[in-house]
Amino acid sequence: MSEKKRRSYDSSYKLGALRLADDPDKPDAEVERDLGLFGGAIKDWRKQLRSHGEDAFPGSGHQTLLEEENRQLRRELEIAREERDILKKAIAIFSKKPKTSSGS
Repeated sequence: MSEKKRRSYDSSYKLGALRLADDPDKPDAEVERDLGLFGGAIKDWRKQLRSHGEDAFPGSGHQTLLEEENRQLRRELEIAREERDILKKAIAIFSKKPKTSSGS
């Protein structure tokens, strides 16, 4: 059995394909055939562009700039919490009163 490898296209390719599809004399299906795209690709890409604007087609990570920033901030927060917890434990250890020996 032959497995079809899923092809990925960068944002400039998608935008170029959308410009070609904007020609009123050429239907989307014809542009898709000419470019070797799957059926409905132009419709999907046009929908993504409408809904996300300049953040459409973010790349292989499939995250918009806002999602990527959110991921980074959550990671930084997680690290800060871990560091805080370590410091709390260290303070607890060092603030214990030393045991005094009685009976001399």
